[in-house]
Amino acid sequence: MAKVTIGKKACAVNPLKMSQPIGGAFAFLGLRGAMPLLHGSQGCTSFGLTLFVRHFKEAVPMQTTAMSEVATVLGGYENVEQAILNIHKRQKPEIIGICSTGVTETKGDDVDGYIRLIREKHPELASYPLVYVSTPDFKDAFQDGWDKTVAKMVEVLVDKPTSTRRDPARVNVLPGCHLTPGDIEELRTIIEDFGLEPSFLPDIGGSLDGHIPDEFTPTTIGGIGLEEIAMMGSASWTIAIGAQMKRAAEAMQVRTGVPYRLFERLCGLLPNDELMTFLSEISGRPVPAKYRRQRGQLADAMLDAHFHIGGRRLAIGAEPDLLFDVSSMLHEMGAQVAVAVTTTQSPLLERMPCDEVLIGDLEDLENLAKARDCALMMTHSHGRQAASRLKIPFYRIGFPMFDRLGAGHLLTVGYRGTRDLIFALANLIIADREDNHQPTPDTWLDPWAEAQQAPSPDSAVVAPLH
Repeated sequence: MAKVTIGKKACAVNPLKMSQPIGGAFAFLGLRGAMPLLHGSQGCTSFGLTLFVRHFKEAVPMQTTAMSEVATVLGGYENVEQAILNIHKRQKPEIIGICSTGVTETKGDDVDGYIRLIREKHPELASYPLVYVSTPDFKDAFQDGWDKTVAKMVEVLVDKPTSTRRDPARVNVLPGCHLTPGDIEELRTIIEDFGLEPSFLPDIGGSLDGHIPDEFTPTTIGGIGLEEIAMMGSASWTIAIGAQMKRAAEAMQVRTGVPYRLFERLCGLLPNDELMTFLSEISGRPVPAKYRRQRGQLADAMLDAHFHIGGRRLAIGAEPDLLFDVSSMLHEMGAQVAVAVTTTQSPLLERMPCDEVLIGDLEDLENLAKARDCALMMTHSHGRQAASRLKIPFYRIGFPMFDRLGAGHLLTVGYRGTRDLIFALANLIIADREDNHQPTPDTWLDPWAEAQQAPSPDSAVVAPLH
């Protein structure tokens, strides 16, 4: 059992965590025709928008209530009202998702009360979808904002079923924020190959996968629609991915009676065996042959790569669910998670495959990686300078990832995603050995390489005869 420690520094140095309102806005980006609205200053929204645009390399819709110092002190009702009216009139989104920020939470704005007053004052908004989530950025982190927002979506947007009849082919999927659009598309394909019809909430695989629309729209250009969300109560099962989604899955069960199955991780051999078995049971179909073959490919990849990954001391910094998922897979590969730094509390942290988990920042990750002689660092793009100073290989995971292309298409779930991650990490380690002129397992086991390194007969020293 890992010991969970909370950093006691007066300030964060090179922060690891992203804020709650950014996580909440990210969840709203998975709805079709949505407009996330941050209730706070313009700077709060600009910062989050910059992160999303740099990560996905796409135009990302987001608006602000533009709270000034005076408006913050006097209350933000007029700002919220004007923002909603302007967005509704000019951009015509199907839904407006509102997340609070630290400045308005400190003031104590009653946004739910504001929304009731706005609906009474403007009849055209009486039944318009407005979803508000309290996400102060002075506590918790990115994962918590996503978690709260998805649970609120379930409570507000999913209709209570009028009958107990369920569609056996329909399943709800509640993905955690650690899954990329590529991960969601992979899961969609896997579930559909069992003859099931998945509904993802949120569905960033449909909205942030980098496709170019036929025409410009000021709102999100894909994702799950409100009518599909409303019908989620008729599904036969809910699949929740990541411990963070337990709250949303329980909310779905309470509201609709749909049972759920929680998968805490989907990176690795055994977790995907469990997923395939579950999908086979609920669909009544055998596991397709292509996934049996992919499983064999993963097992072979684990054999090939364990020479390079096994025994390596790693430093990983990520949100709790991503940290647990990747660390557990690497532990199963024989690696040692020497340093684990995360952003917020989670029941998973005590079950991490390491001695200690620190809730801290990237300075902590760097200092501990140096002290414990780590050979590889894994975190988001803000950790690249730390890895450079330590002169160790660096693998980018999590959000944001702004200095490489294709962040939205990275794949870590399923047999294929695990296989590709293992190869990527092993190749990083091999490249680092080559750059530092260190021997690799390939040269140890390659007789041709050994022959090339052996002295030639011409240079041999002949001992004198006695």
